[in-house]
Amino acid sequence: MKKFLMIPALLLASSAYAAPKISAQSIIVNPTQPDLSVQVRVNKDSTGNAAPNYAVGENITISTSVNRDAYVYLFNVDSTGEVTQILPNRLQGGGNFVKANTTAVFPAAGSGFTFTVDGQSGLNKVLALASLTQLNLDQISSFKNAQDQFATVKAKGQDGLAQALSIVVSPVQQNSWVSDTAFFNVVAAAPVRTGNLFVGTNVTGSTVILNGRTLGVANTTYTGIAPGSYPVRVKAPGFADYTTTVRILENGTTNLNVDFAVRATAPAPVRPAPVTNANNYSVVIRSSVAGARVFVDGVEAGAVQNGGITLNVGRGSHEIVMIAPGYRTFLNTYNITQNGQITINPTR
Repeated sequence: MKKFLMIPALLLASSAYAAPKISAQSIIVNPTQPDLSVQVRVNKDSTGNAAPNYAVGENITISTSVNRDAYVYLFNVDSTGEVTQILPNRLQGGGNFVKANTTAVFPAAGSGFTFTVDGQSGLNKVLALASLTQLNLDQISSFKNAQDQFATVKAKGQDGLAQALSIVVSPVQQNSWVSDTAFFNVVAAAPVRTGNLFVGTNVTGSTVILNGRTLGVANTTYTGIAPGSYPVRVKAPGFADYTTTVRILENGTTNLNVDFAVRATAPAPVRPAPVTNANNYSVVIRSSVAGARVFVDGVEAGAVQNGGITLNVGRGSHEIVMIAPGYRTFLNTYNITQNGQITINPTR
């Protein structure tokens, strides 16, 4: 229901003056039909007829245009009735004089700041009031100190703003001001849904690359990853890259464990063990895993057959690795000083 402002008797005595209308929908309206016009829009609605949704924390831009050179005053009234003066302000591009048939945007492109939606959920109203002459807003707002970038609004609520503005425009000619209103809804920000990824390796200095982007070192849990399937590459110094695909689950941690066993150098072809000399020893590798591949110092020596494989190795320390499908990679270092036997049974 529309309400009308009570005007002092002295003003009512003038037949040329019509009281501004205080409207629940448009806040304040000039009851005459001035040849001055103003439009105000939010960036999600170019028509001015909708009330688009903006999530808390989302950026918004507000534009206004006039058909004649005019001073444009912008106010926002949120769902709780709190009033914010948008223009004029003391930020770069915060002046409120707008040339005829041009569009002023707040914040202006390249201004170096953003206007972010906050406050309670609900309908917001952006009021643009254009005047051919500058208006005195002392009754409505003021800058408290030299550092303030935005003026503090004294008027409380939509009705308070409308009544204060009706007093502000009363001294100016009736056909020299006009208003327009745009609307937008503030909605709660959607919760961020992410998952985590842990990549463990047996090689210090391994690097994790997810979907082409380097996350960092392995043996670390990486958080804030959007749910979905991603290619993963794990790089370890001296070893061939390990690649696979992982699925990140919402509010969960995906574990990927990589046991590097095969060095990046191409394995030598299987060949008969060299002839034993005074510095070589015969070492029998016993294992219950038939077909398991055995590597000595990064070179493939053969596979377990009939419960074992015989190696001829020189005196000293040697790295022995055994890998088999379905079993965890076995890796250990042995100091060989005589002929002997080593039993290796990888675990699943």
